[in-house]
Amino acid sequence: MSLENKVVVITGGGSGLGADAARAAHAAGAKILLNGRTQSKLAAVASHIDPSGKDVALVAGDIGDPAVGARVIKTARQRFGGVDVLYNNAGVFGIKPFQEVTRADLIEYFNLMSGYFTTTQFAVVEMMKRGGGSVVNVGSIWAMQGVGITPAAVPSMAKGGIHALTRALAIELAGHNIRVNAIAPAVVETPLLESLASSGQIAAFNGFHPLGRNGQPRDITSAFLFLADEAASGWITGVTLPVDGGVTAGTTH
Repeated sequence: MSLENKVVVITGGGSGLGADAARAAHAAGAKILLNGRTQSKLAAVASHIDPSGKDVALVAGDIGDPAVGARVIKTARQRFGGVDVLYNNAGVFGIKPFQEVTRADLIEYFNLMSGYFTTTQFAVVEMMKRGGGSVVNVGSIWAMQGVGITPAAVPSMAKGGIHALTRALAIELAGHNIRVNAIAPAVVETPLLESLASSGQIAAFNGFHPLGRNGQPRDITSAFLFLADEAASGWITGVTLPVDGGVTAGTTH
């Protein structure tokens, strides 16, 4: 596997998708730089996957702050020599009717988009020094189609921007051997989802997916490992891959 001895930067690494990706990438032989807002959560993940601390570093802070993004990439360079893979996974998600959306809601999502953008700018500089790399963004099926029971205009707009950025950067960076792809999940059972819905509501979403179940972090991690791995996906760039239990294919009823 080509993640052996690679340096993987993961934003939103304190729980859910990011923590699971960190575990799997470390198991594949990568060195990990974790970012998230909460130091204690990052430390718990880091300690779990590498108690020695040799191959895992962390930088706490809001990735929407350009200074945090710069510090994340600088730390990866200082600790591990550079950056090979950036997983733009930090995220927020809120269900709110369109007419109830506030300017504060908009700013929260624009801040997240700017975090993806500027952190990628810093990471690409390091990837160019190493002759290439892989950027994997987390998008959403909500950016690909509306879902009536979950009004989500703002996250849909924001993640649609991430999908567009993925395609644009794939072309702009192809000459530097930097691949840029995205994953578009449907409903995945993470702490973020648990903060938004009751256990009964989460269970009800199983039937939303043609394959009959909600996603688990491992489902998204499998897609991340594939897209990050030059040996597995080295001729793939500019793709937004739905990992959604069949939702975007259609409906079984």
